Amino acid sequence: MLRSRKISLVAAVAALPLALAACGGTGGSGGSDDQTLTIWHYENEDSAMGQAWAEAIKIFEEENPDVDVVVEKQTFEQIQKNAKIVLTGDDVPDVMEYNKGNATAGQLAAQGLLTPLTDAATERGWDEKLSGSLQTTATYDDQGLMGSGEWYGVPNYGEFVQVYYNKDMFAQYGLEVPTTLEELETVMQAFKDQGVTPLAEAGAEYPMGQLWYELVLANSERDFVDQYQLFDGDPDFHGPEMTQATEQLDSWIKDGYVASDSAALTAEDMGVSFINGTYPMMVSGSWWFGRIVEEMDADWGQFNFPGNTLQVGSSGNLWVVPANADSPDLAEEFIDITLRPEVQNILAEKGGLPVAGDASVITDERTQQLTENFQAILDDDGLAFYPDWPVPGYYDVIVSELQSLINQSKSPTEVLDGLESAYVDGKADLLDS
Repeated sequence: MLRSRKISLVAAVAALPLALAACGGTGGSGGSDDQTLTIWHYENEDSAMGQAWAEAIKIFEEENPDVDVVVEKQTFEQIQKNAKIVLTGDDVPDVMEYNKGNATAGQLAAQGLLTPLTDAATERGWDEKLSGSLQTTATYDDQGLMGSGEWYGVPNYGEFVQVYYNKDMFAQYGLEVPTTLEELETVMQAFKDQGVTPLAEAGAEYPMGQLWYELVLANSERDFVDQYQLFDGDPDFHGPEMTQATEQLDSWIKDGYVASDSAALTAEDMGVSFINGTYPMMVSGSWWFGRIVEEMDADWGQFNFPGNTLQVGSSGNLWVVPANADSPDLAEEFIDITLRPEVQNILAEKGGLPVAGDASVITDERTQQLTENFQAILDDDGLAFYPDWPVPGYYDVIVSELQSLINQSKSPTEVLDGLESAYVDGKADLLDS
C-alpha cells in the first residue's frame, strides 16, 4: 500500500460505505478549487496503468507543492455499481476512472453528473493527441450516446483484439504469418489437413462474438460502423457486411477450423488451451498479453487480424470529472499530465498500450510489437469498438445466437434475424428513454 506525506491510498472494504465516506477534503462546491485533489481509480499498483498513474501523481505533486493529493483505491465493481448514488451527493472525488460507453459514462453525462471537458480538450490539445476513434468514447450527446456532443471523459490507454499464434506449431508445418484473410484460411486449412484444429475459441462468452465482428469488419467501411455503433443510420443486418461474415464463420465451423465443442467453452478455457499448445492460433484481446508472457512455454507471436483496416478495440477507461467536484481545474491538470510522454511511455514499457506514447522507448520485443500493432490501428483510425456495445443486453444475445451457429441449430440467416430483432428493440428503447 502506497503511503507518503501527500498520498493516501485507501483500500476499499465495503462499496457503499466507502463511496459515501468523506473524500479527504472534497466537499461539493461544484467549481471553486480548494487545495486538495482526490483521485479514484481501480488499477493495481503493479499494473502498467497503476505505475503510470503513480508517476503522474508524482509529477503533479512536484508542480503543485501546496496541493494535497488523496488517492482512494476502489474496485471496478464498486464504481460501476455506486457511481450514480455517489455523484448525486457532495462528497465526490475530483477525478475518477470510469468505464466508457452509452450505459456507463454516457448515462452519467446525460444525467448531468459529469463536468463537460470540451473546452479543456481544445485548450490542452487533447483533441489533437487522440485520434477520431479514440475520441468517440470521450464524447456523448444529450441522450448519453457516444460519438458526438461534449467531451465528458479522456482516455489515455487502449485495448484491442489481435491474433496470437504459436510460432513452434507454425514452424513445424512450414507456415508463414498470413497477411490477408485468404491467406489466413489457407493456413487454417493446412493445420486442419494435419489433424490440428487451428483456432482456440469460446462460444459461452465474448471470444466468438469478437471473431464474428472481425469478419464483419473485413467487409465494412467506417460508415457501416457508425450506423451500427453510433446509430448514424440503420445498419442492414442482411446486407453484405454481416451476411458475408456470418456465412464465412458458418463455413469455418463446418470446415472444422473451430472445435465442435467450443459452444460450451469459456474465455478461460480458450486461453488455457492456446497457452498449453492445443491450438496454434487465438483471436482475442490485448488483455491476454501479460498472462501469455508469463505462462506460455512455446515460442509465440502476435499479428493484427489479417487484411482488416478496421479492428475490434477501443480506448481504455476514461478519466471523468464529477459535476460536484471541488477542484475541477486541478483535475484537468492531472488528466493532462497522464497524457504527457513521460507517463505514456511508462504505459508503453509495461505493455499498457498508450494513446500518445513512443514505441521506440520499449526494450522488450514482444511488448514493442504489441504497441506497434495497436499504433498501426490508430494510424488508420481503425478502432471499431465491440459488437455488444450498441444496446443494453446485446452481449447475451450475441453469445446465444453464435452458440446456435456453432451447434448448427440455426442457419446464418436465422442468426442474423435474431441479432437484428434484439438490436432494433434495444435501439428503440434507448432513443425513447
